[in-house]
Amino acid sequence: MRLRNAALLCCALGIASACSGATAAEQPTLQERMSKEEFHAAELDKLSPDALKRLNDWLAAHPVTVTKLVTPSNKPVFYTEDTPRERIETRIDGLFTGWAGKTVFKLQNGQEWTQVDSGRCAGGKLHDPKVKIEPAMGGSWLLFVSGNDCDGLHVERTK
Repeated sequence: MRLRNAALLCCALGIASACSGATAAEQPTLQERMSKEEFHAAELDKLSPDALKRLNDWLAAHPVTVTKLVTPSNKPVFYTEDTPRERIETRIDGLFTGWAGKTVFKLQNGQEWTQVDSGRCAGGKLHDPKVKIEPAMGGSWLLFVSGNDCDGLHVERTK
């Protein structure tokens, strides 16, 4: 598992460094990337040819690099094995009534976690309850919801 994660990381870093090493000639200009309508709406047609060239050169020298690690099953990797895992404390966004099956927990910090364990828990009706997600053994995570009598639940991060 560790070797596979290292291979994924090396592959992603190789792609990122290859992209960042591209020259200005290889990068498309704003005129090529935008429609005529978008170019006009951004008022870029008001720039002098020299100013437009300087802007295109700057953009080419500062490319946006997006590196995304995924597992072989195409699930996103949020924590690599060498990344320290820390407790997450936030709130569930909206009404919490418990869990059953593959419940998805949408959190106020923007993350989403999905139930891994089978089983059910009737949690009552709690609005925006506090939630704590803690690292557990074997790379797993346990979710605890304040204000209910349910034990911790194994979850995995899905967003």
